[in-house]
Amino acid sequence: MRSGPALLGAFSALAVVGATTAFSLGTPSPAQAATACEVGYTVNDWGSGFTATLSLKNLGTAPLSGWRISYTYAGNQQLQQGWNGTWAQSGKTVTLTPATWNATIAPNASVTAGANFGYSGANAAPASFSVNGEPCGGTQPPTTTPTTPTTTTPTPPPGGAPQLHVSGNRLADAAGTPVTLRGVNRSGGEFACVQGNGLFDGPMDAASVAAIKSWHANVVRVPFNEDCWLGLSDVDPQYAGATYRAALKSYVDLLHQNGLDAILDLHWTHGSYTGNSSACSDVNATCQKPMTDSEHSVDLWTSVANTFKGDNATILDLFNEPYLDRAVSGSAQAWTCWRDGGAACTGIGYPVAGMQALVNAVRATGATNVLMLGGLAYSNDLTGWLQYKPSDPAGNLVASWHSYNFNTCSSSSCWDSQLAPVVAAVPLVAGEIGENDCASGYVTGLMDWLDRHQASYLGWTWNTWNCSTGPALITAYDGTPTAFGAGVRAHFLAAG
Repeated sequence: MRSGPALLGAFSALAVVGATTAFSLGTPSPAQAATACEVGYTVNDWGSGFTATLSLKNLGTAPLSGWRISYTYAGNQQLQQGWNGTWAQSGKTVTLTPATWNATIAPNASVTAGANFGYSGANAAPASFSVNGEPCGGTQPPTTTPTTPTTTTPTPPPGGAPQLHVSGNRLADAAGTPVTLRGVNRSGGEFACVQGNGLFDGPMDAASVAAIKSWHANVVRVPFNEDCWLGLSDVDPQYAGATYRAALKSYVDLLHQNGLDAILDLHWTHGSYTGNSSACSDVNATCQKPMTDSEHSVDLWTSVANTFKGDNATILDLFNEPYLDRAVSGSAQAWTCWRDGGAACTGIGYPVAGMQALVNAVRATGATNVLMLGGLAYSNDLTGWLQYKPSDPAGNLVASWHSYNFNTCSSSSCWDSQLAPVVAAVPLVAGEIGENDCASGYVTGLMDWLDRHQASYLGWTWNTWNCSTGPALITAYDGTPTAFGAGVRAHFLAAG
């Protein structure tokens, strides 16, 4: 949903695939002054392109700062987009330099970065790598006591919120018991910060969470803002960066303490788009954009995943409502852009990061959280979702779908033809459901259909807005429902 207090509208063939090739080349002579390090290289190859993941481990006793990796391909591999650093290619030589946040590597620690490439013909792995102009050299010095790693194992979240994973076409808890999510959206974190009005819209305290729980909800979806999370210069510093991240983390922890799962939804992102159905011309994250941006979204999901890895009671919704089908030509190109980003996304005025890049960024951190991927047409179209589904080594992808009475796919016949094949293959979470008439006839029939297909769903939205201008579930944060919300609450209570 396009958010805001005024509710802004409609609404290989490659032999090394999956294997790590690590290079740690001998102890250097003093004249060489090579870096004590190890480089790892893995690929995920789909025939005409591949994702390359590089890791750099510091084997020295001092921090490694200002590192630079370079290597050469033997074929015609061409860089498309990269993340977690600055990637560049000159001829057949590829270089990677760090981002600001990973420019220094502590002793015995590693950094990981990835990039997508296109190619034809052979796709042989690079024969060698150099770091700061020399092959990696040196070994980890011997110690008399065990080396203390610089990273820690994340602590599972407090409370009784189920730790979720994908099991067939259902979500399941840690014991393997199927879980159906029924809940609400808690809008505000996507717009208040970038508008200079605070961190959220309305209370985010224990009493308001208890009111949500009183409806028998078991999950809350929390939209958030790219610029605010990253602390970009367009956001008031008091609502950005570490303060904003801490506030979101605190709210998620509060939900978990009350037995509620959380969904973190990347709602508003960076990039200037003025084409068909543009919501604003601003380059900053002040409205819904057609798709995530290469400039910031991959770095953002790396940061979010590092914050919430180990907390599998939190689902990561990679992008709220893609509508890149309004900008590119034809369904096949739209779905290709959705998955791969880059060159497929003609018609969008900024470099696009596709869903595969976002999945890769999350998994490169070691996070195994369930990931939600919304389809085209503001997440209302899932017709190409199964065909273009990104690869995920964790096997934890679910289809995200949004449904309002004014959407194209808003009838049971459409759900039977378009949704049923998807929900038979993977878990389906209807991350937003609602209607713009302040009634509940549409969502009641929809929830019945989703229940029959063991799918999950969340009402939009737990905010005290005027439901005659768009879907709002409540008139007060104590849980007093609107007429629309009354229908949703009754269904939740009946479902148990």
